[in-house]
Amino acid sequence: MPPARATERSRRRKTFWLAAVASMLLPVMIETSACIIIHTPAVPEAPTPIPGWSENKYQAEKMIEALAERDRRLACVQTPAVMEYTAGAQHVKAKEDIVAKRPGSLRVEAMSPFGVALLLAAQGSDLAIFEPGQNRFMRGQANADTLYRYVRIPMAPTDAVGLLMGLAPPEFVLNGTTASVSTDGAMLVASFGDAASGTRALGFTDGNLAMVRDTGSDGSVNYEVRYSDYHDIGGVMFPYVVDASFPAAGSHVTFRYLRPIVNGIIPDSTFVLTPAPGATLMNLSLDDGGVFPNES
Repeated sequence: MPPARATERSRRRKTFWLAAVASMLLPVMIETSACIIIHTPAVPEAPTPIPGWSENKYQAEKMIEALAERDRRLACVQTPAVMEYTAGAQHVKAKEDIVAKRPGSLRVEAMSPFGVALLLAAQGSDLAIFEPGQNRFMRGQANADTLYRYVRIPMAPTDAVGLLMGLAPPEFVLNGTTASVSTDGAMLVASFGDAASGTRALGFTDGNLAMVRDTGSDGSVNYEVRYSDYHDIGGVMFPYVVDASFPAAGSHVTFRYLRPIVNGIIPDSTFVLTPAPGATLMNLSLDDGGVFPNES
């Protein structure tokens, strides 16, 4: 039995010394480990993405897809409207009846207190304007130059139809690559193109097209159109307010639609004008002297 007691005492002494050595080594190990961690070179981190870029880009692409689908469903519109037009010192506010049919058929009747003041119709390559008060009938090519000379709106009828119907202009490829996405207040803006060739932007608010802007390579804005006051008409969201600015031309026009009808039946004859008996006939193409030559 005594040898056993000696062995037990020896074991306890050995355990005590092992614990003492461990208690002295543990701080050294912790300090050494801390030093190693502190002096380990930091691993380079990946660049932080622009906050919200992925989410905004995703939302913009979904809205562009919805806009493309809306474009496919919208064929025509006819509506009375209040038009307000400004160009330089000229300011006109009038009641109008507007009929627009894709791709480029257009008819506008501008009213005065005494009746119809002006009729404009475009179909295919032809554009005609009739002024009943002057019994004057004008005809020309349906292009941007003609509209610019007469109403200082540098748009071909095809683009004007898109403007009136809240469509993306033909040069906006809706399945193209979005160059950048940004926000302008509550509006999400998707931009296309680059500074060298010019940029085009589509703005969205509450899922609807709120803005179309075309900027030239020199940074000047060719036109900017704002859309608002959307209503659901037969399952198609349609803006009741169209506000367009043409900085280079110095003109601005606003349309407030009253009772629009979309995708109704509109005969092609709607867009054909014929001169009244005895009307003065004129060509909308300018001659070298800068006057309208009489065709009669």
